[in-house]
Amino acid sequence: MKFRDLIFVAAAGVLGIVSSTAMANKPGSENCPVVRMTTSMGDIDIEVYSTSAPATAENFLQYVSEGFYDGLVFHRVIPNFVIQGGGFEPGMTQRANRSPIKNEADNGLKNAIGTLSMARTNEPHSASSQFFINLNDNESLDHRGKNPSGWGYAVFGRVVAGMDVVGEIAVTETTTAGPFKDVPASDIIIEKAQILSPD
Repeated sequence: MKFRDLIFVAAAGVLGIVSSTAMANKPGSENCPVVRMTTSMGDIDIEVYSTSAPATAENFLQYVSEGFYDGLVFHRVIPNFVIQGGGFEPGMTQRANRSPIKNEADNGLKNAIGTLSMARTNEPHSASSQFFINLNDNESLDHRGKNPSGWGYAVFGRVVAGMDVVGEIAVTETTTAGPFKDVPASDIIIEKAQILSPD
């Protein structure tokens, strides 16, 4: 999956800690595993929705268990929209990933501030390892219909600690690196990702 193929529709807004929309977005009956991403800017703890997004959660947790994310960078930062990682090493070298997964954006969860979703190409079922954290209530990324323009982006978790770190990443200086835009000028590295609680 090529970086330039990852499609988003930009949205405006103001970064907050966790909006009421994001809190309401949490599935109420789930015993969620928690993943800690230790980054070069601090820790981010992520609650993973194994019940509401089973295929997506299993895929993400497998990448975590394998150490796939260790040493990768947040390679795309768009203020008031998203920060994205899970695919590139420092220097924008792409790491080989597994086959794409089914898009579970029709699970009823919204791309609210602080939630995690899968990045993909314009093909709805093309997500693999890359993910993004919403910096806004990005309604334009939500599921609207089972067609190429309406599938949306699958929410599979949310940040439960470390939104201050997310906020710092969100305002980092960006640059262009070859064909890649919105790349942090200084590497923001995922030093380690680990599961803190069992699924």
